[in-house]
Amino acid sequence: MSSHLDQTLAPLLAERRAAHLYRTRKLLQSPQAPHVVVDGKNYLAFCSNDYLGLANHPDVILALQNAANKFGVGSGASHLVAGHSSEHHALEEEVAAFTGRERALLFSTGYMANMGAITALVAQGDAVFEDRLNHASLLDAGLLSGARFQRFLHNDLENLQTRLDKTDATRKLIVVDGVFSMDGDCAPLPELAAVAQKNNAWLMVDDAHGFGYLGKTGAGTCEHFGLTQGDVPILMGTLGKAAGSFGAFIAGSETLIESLIQFARPYIYTTAMPPAVAAATRTSLRLMQTEHWRREQLKQLIAHFRAGAQALNLQLMDSFSPIQPIVIGDEAKALHISQQLAERGILIIAIRPPTVAAGSSRLRITFSAEHSIAQVDQLLMALADIMQGLAHD
Repeated sequence: MSSHLDQTLAPLLAERRAAHLYRTRKLLQSPQAPHVVVDGKNYLAFCSNDYLGLANHPDVILALQNAANKFGVGSGASHLVAGHSSEHHALEEEVAAFTGRERALLFSTGYMANMGAITALVAQGDAVFEDRLNHASLLDAGLLSGARFQRFLHNDLENLQTRLDKTDATRKLIVVDGVFSMDGDCAPLPELAAVAQKNNAWLMVDDAHGFGYLGKTGAGTCEHFGLTQGDVPILMGTLGKAAGSFGAFIAGSETLIESLIQFARPYIYTTAMPPAVAAATRTSLRLMQTEHWRREQLKQLIAHFRAGAQALNLQLMDSFSPIQPIVIGDEAKALHISQQLAERGILIIAIRPPTVAAGSSRLRITFSAEHSIAQVDQLLMALADIMQGLAHD
């Protein structure tokens, strides 16, 4: 029996299907790795954010198991009630040291970290300036903060300065991704830090896709550019991508972290992540800092892929990160190529609006340190075959 709710929602779903924008969930039946089992079929996968290949690392698994035996599974309470374990505390201290910040604060997800930081720092009467290609969580947080919310053109410092010139807000927050999740390019952080200081604004960087890969030690985009806590006072990173675990953090000054503990609602009013997950992440952090070959392997894979893709005249984006999108444009065509790859045993998801702008649908290819050159060649051969077939249609 169809309810009024269903009758209202069903046409919206039909509309999305007709526009080739309908999303469906795939059932992963194996650990994250280059070879996965999805919906009962074996695939060579290029669509995970497990950049360093740590999500299924035996040392990380063992750390999780040992900590679960010691601390149990659930943390049982929020950090401010009785859920802040010694594993959480140690992980915060280690993240702070790794990123060169005074302190770090754990959040359950990157979405919550962004929401918590931005809504705690700015409100009505303040101003927040965000890159147009920022992650959805940053945009949502800016809108919900109550501050005057403005989006500047992607990586356009002049457009940002024009907007800063027009504001009379006392608190001004500039927010960017370190590495943009759909394009794979970097924000010009040194120039943005200079603009922020010149305009007495605060700079916040979401380094979800740079943390663990970029920089001499893998500390992220700020390390890559040689920027300190003074240059980027608010640093966010996630632990479910290159770190292969789960959760997120905000890192910065003692005063910033204490302020978030007092005022960040998504931190205050949620159960702490399981202590065993924090313990597993501590092992991930150690591996990130000792197994440098993982980042070197990634660099080789990316260079090999880009050279091969350019030889095929595929439309790449300006990215030296593990995110290597191929822009297709049309939604239906992007879906078709993704399906053709799946028939050849290769899993890559077509990214379509509203995640990306209309007319810029793409194959979002991501690499892991666990991939091999031979597997990249397998991908390139499949793409060559599919594109040749499309050209003849």
